[in-house]
Amino acid sequence: MPGSRFALVVGTAALVAAIGFAPRAAAQCRLCEAPSTTPNESASDEAPLEISIDTDLDFDRLLLATAGDGSARLAPDGTRLASGSVSSIGGRAVVARIVVHGSPNRPVSIDLPKRVDLFGVKGGTLSIVSVISDLPRDPALDSSGKLEFRIGGELVLSGDADGEYRGDVPVSVDYL
Repeated sequence: MPGSRFALVVGTAALVAAIGFAPRAAAQCRLCEAPSTTPNESASDEAPLEISIDTDLDFDRLLLATAGDGSARLAPDGTRLASGSVSSIGGRAVVARIVVHGSPNRPVSIDLPKRVDLFGVKGGTLSIVSVISDLPRDPALDSSGKLEFRIGGELVLSGDADGEYRGDVPVSVDYL
């Protein structure tokens, strides 16, 4: 039975996160004698899903040894890996930490994007080619109705990528 759906956008770089609410709507039968109820109305004991960002995903500063292709990988556990033209990732790089609250012991579905584009203040673009999380295979809220997880990613650079880049990582959560 589908329940409340909550969508959120996690900021990358040094961006403040933006949060949006997207409830799932169910159409009512116009040919029925009595209107049916939507999933939100029928699940009165179900707590609404709430999601918050404790920290934003931030690759900090990347040191480019030469112009050309390279990548910076920031794993959910904070491990940093630089390759190609990227010689190091700044010491203040942090993974995003997300907290979901809802009904205790409920399984949830969490959708993360495959790719995220970042936009520079000078007009350039970079891409996070994969968003990486430490979510379990079958995520569920614990006995207190809470689930915490972290996300990182792999940022790919090509050519002269000087500047500051920002973007959003949309995250949506739904009861199963």
